[in-house]
Amino acid sequence: MSKALGRYAQPMRAGQSLLFLVIALLVTGTVLVNSAGLSSAGGEGTTLQELLVGRNMLFAVAAVLSLWVGTKIQVDGLFTRRGLSSPMPWLLGVMCVGLLLVHVPGIGRQVNGANRWITVGPIGLQPSEIAKWGMPFLVAWHCCRRTGALGEFWRGFIPPFVLVSAVAGLIALEDLGTAVLIMLVALAMLVAAGVRLWHVGLLLPAALTGFVALVLTSPYRVNRILAYIDPFADSQGKGYHIIQSMAAIAGGGLPGRGLGNGIQKFGYLPEATTDFIYSIACEELGIGGAIGIIALFALLALTGLSIATSSAKSQSADGIVQRIPLTTNFESLVALGITLTVSLQALINVAVVTGLAPTKGIALPLISRGGTGWILTAFSLGMVASIAKVSERRRRSLEMAGVVQPERSTMEPHPV
Repeated sequence: MSKALGRYAQPMRAGQSLLFLVIALLVTGTVLVNSAGLSSAGGEGTTLQELLVGRNMLFAVAAVLSLWVGTKIQVDGLFTRRGLSSPMPWLLGVMCVGLLLVHVPGIGRQVNGANRWITVGPIGLQPSEIAKWGMPFLVAWHCCRRTGALGEFWRGFIPPFVLVSAVAGLIALEDLGTAVLIMLVALAMLVAAGVRLWHVGLLLPAALTGFVALVLTSPYRVNRILAYIDPFADSQGKGYHIIQSMAAIAGGGLPGRGLGNGIQKFGYLPEATTDFIYSIACEELGIGGAIGIIALFALLALTGLSIATSSAKSQSADGIVQRIPLTTNFESLVALGITLTVSLQALINVAVVTGLAPTKGIALPLISRGGTGWILTAFSLGMVASIAKVSERRRRSLEMAGVVQPERSTMEPHPV
């Protein structure tokens, strides 16, 4: 009886758990964006038709399709291809061209005083999103091709650091928060791959100097720092965003005002559907909803890191951890980079809306309204699920070959 129950009550695999978490976040994001988009004049999401076929629902469906497509990608093939068939040079070219096109009149589009968008006919794209999700693949590709030189400063660390710095520098001109996120993820991946930590430390003073220079030469970034230090010094100007965000969080209290019943979204809180949507979640869903969203991201981070770890190594029958081929290490690094990108972005956004960090203009992944962001995030996480599936298949092959011990199901009875 217990064996029969064990056969039908197997625990959810890591890849399946990841897909479930992504869909849960997308559903939560669609509901919150429609709620935050309400206005006293009858705005987005005010009718059933707009809920079913509106912009947010269409992007959510596109994101789910992208998630499914991502699960069908053979990630190891991205590393094994060579020459013009390799997608890595093409990816780097698309990233750089896109980041330059935002400054071309007629193609680049300015939003909120920053050139972050390009428009091609009816299609609008944010090149920094492509760079953010493409960089983990480029860093992983370099690390696996130069695995023997990663411990060297000039051959192992400097080439990827220069590449990432160049791309992040282009982004930093208009979006410093995303540039910092890309640099942090890239450095973490390099260290995980084998770059010496003290090599990274050598360049930290220069990196910090550049960061401070970018802040001091931009008046609106200086204002954000001042607003973070004392938002009430200019409550109707520099500190308005964070004050209204805190008002939304405090207004929700423990139980929340109820879904759709928030007040701050009615012209008080700017960017209620994008950067500050977590404030609306706190106001309408209360502390339970706020903790629930954080819990979903925490579980996603743990699941992604578990996939990265299981893809990087396998446990042999004699208890010795064995490294497996470079393509597997490539998959592991990609899974690590994508997981860190989602997790750090969520952490930064929550820190901003709760007043723990200066305003940075970074959205909450899969929750904040967005087309390019939802689609690329879901697609990238779908590829992490694909890595998990391949890793599971590889482990089963090793078990059948007797290289590793089979994993015992917790539903199976122990022998007496």
